[in-house]
Amino acid sequence: MVKWVLIGLVLALPAQAEMLQGRARVVDGDTLAIGAQKVRLFGIDAPEHDQLCKDAQGQDWPCGQAARDRLAVLAAGTVRCAGGDRDRYDRLLAVCSAGGRDLNAVLVAEGMAEAYRKYARDYIPEETQARASRRGIWAGPHLAPEAARRGPVQNPPGACRIKGNISKKGQIFHLPGSRDYDRTRIDPTKGERWFCTEAEALAAGWRPMGS
Repeated sequence: MVKWVLIGLVLALPAQAEMLQGRARVVDGDTLAIGAQKVRLFGIDAPEHDQLCKDAQGQDWPCGQAARDRLAVLAAGTVRCAGGDRDRYDRLLAVCSAGGRDLNAVLVAEGMAEAYRKYARDYIPEETQARASRRGIWAGPHLAPEAARRGPVQNPPGACRIKGNISKKGQIFHLPGSRDYDRTRIDPTKGERWFCTEAEALAAGWRPMGS
């Protein structure tokens, strides 16, 4: 991914960067369009447009809609996006700014998106702070956006987000944020299940991944 930085209000771009500038139309929490060009915000992953998350009291709230609405506010006025790659949908993968702020970073810092570790580590510090402060999607349990895209069958029951998977290695449980968590799918017809705590999983005879 091509890097760029804001020095004061001056945009410093590498030679191969693709630059877009203008009024933006927000598609969802991590996608916008400038003219006919769609842009996928690089290094972050926001909840899907119809995704629900849990708040601190365990109540559902429309986190996908909230992420989209917040990006719409942040992207008011002139938006500048710079990137060097495109995804399979031909969207420019870019860091975008408006009003001198990195929109990608703001969304993660406010708990409106996750740092997309699968592709980048740029916004992990912002996510760490958002988690610690329980901002936005970190106020309660939520399904990782990538997992949500795979279908409602993977929605965890309430706050029980630990995945109990059965493989050739036996009964293994995966914690949220662990290496294979997002790609692990739970099939109850095979005896796989969700756990609410590590203690519950251990008591049921399952062991942690990597042990």
